[in-house]
Amino acid sequence: MLISIVRFAANGWIEKLYIEPQFFFSYYGFEWVQPLGDWTYLIFMICGLSSIFVTLGYKYRFSILVFFLSFTYIELMDKTTYLNHYYFISILSFLMIFLPAHAYYSLDARKNETLRSQQVPRWSIDSIKLLLFIVYFYAGLAKLNSDWLFEAMPLQIWLPSKYSIPLLGDLLQQSWTHYAFAWAGAIYDLSIPFLLLIRKTRIFAFILVVIFHVLTRVLFPIGMFPYIMIVSTLIFFDAGLHNRILDYISRWFNITKSFFDNGKAYSFPQQWVRKASLAVVSVFFVLQLLIPFRYLLYPGELFWTEEGYRFSWRVMLMEKVGYANFKVVNPDSGQSFYVDNTEFLTRFQEKQMSFQPDFILEYAHLLEDHYRDELGIDDPEIYVDSYVALNGRGSQRYVNPNVDLTEIEPSLKHRTWLLPFDDEIKGL
Repeated sequence: MLISIVRFAANGWIEKLYIEPQFFFSYYGFEWVQPLGDWTYLIFMICGLSSIFVTLGYKYRFSILVFFLSFTYIELMDKTTYLNHYYFISILSFLMIFLPAHAYYSLDARKNETLRSQQVPRWSIDSIKLLLFIVYFYAGLAKLNSDWLFEAMPLQIWLPSKYSIPLLGDLLQQSWTHYAFAWAGAIYDLSIPFLLLIRKTRIFAFILVVIFHVLTRVLFPIGMFPYIMIVSTLIFFDAGLHNRILDYISRWFNITKSFFDNGKAYSFPQQWVRKASLAVVSVFFVLQLLIPFRYLLYPGELFWTEEGYRFSWRVMLMEKVGYANFKVVNPDSGQSFYVDNTEFLTRFQEKQMSFQPDFILEYAHLLEDHYRDELGIDDPEIYVDSYVALNGRGSQRYVNPNVDLTEIEPSLKHRTWLLPFDDEIKGL
């Protein structure tokens, strides 16, 4: 994550994504989380410094708490940049607040003989394994749908554009390759956590992990996520491998590893701390198991309405493009005019807004506030002429053009103002 933060700053993305835009799309319930102008750089600095301290195991409990808060604040500043792996980092860092990751081979353990322990409770390691299991397995379940398996969508759209990749370019133009990738991806996600859990298949599974994530990194611009998953998967190996890795690190940095090898088992400072940690972790996993299924509470096609789509490990399952033309009506005079979206949004924000319903509604309320304050229209009405194409289908009208969006408040309720999907996607 230190590398990721440095990379983010070096590419100028802090300025481009969090300082230049005039408006930021908020997550429901977190509207108060906003970029802080030039002070936004300070949040990234705090996040980067805390990642260093977590790596070194220095003031670990405080450092991992600061990392979780700062990184999650960055994630919540604008949902335009939502990615599954940002969510993964947030929940993993939250989980680590309750784990004794500083008990061995850390600056904290070096200074504190009482803390120093060579063994940790099994549940603290198994909890990370379980989180990785959920990520993989739920991603596999999400691929069990007719678009992915029987239409190879959206891979049929994405893969042919990679024609310039050496060796693979020509192969990616073949239709059978798209189906092979689709089925292989589903089988991989569903089986890899089990293969990693079984000792006899673990090395083979790790080789598959490396191949899969390196290939996805070559094919798709998804940043550090493939490397994060490759390294995280090492948690499935026993202590022998990790000790050999630490032996190499010790020689590189002239560290006396034997100093930490006291054979002692870690114990929480107070019994209530242990019980509280187990209780929080248990609730955490109940939520992680249930949240991805919240889409079942809503009618309609999930890929169309996106009700319950985020935070459910539905990774790269759809190609959605849209067009949204907003009309402002003055109810007193009956006059109307159309909005130039580029006056309010960056091109990236406009692209994301055009096919995501909660973005469309939030943007409509922004327009309402703007034209009431700037033009003195007492109660402006906002309508949208919207079309969306999903996974290679023809575009279809998306939002009811007769609905005044200012009359609808953002909520978790079903979006009755969306028009129904004119097709069916079968599966989970």
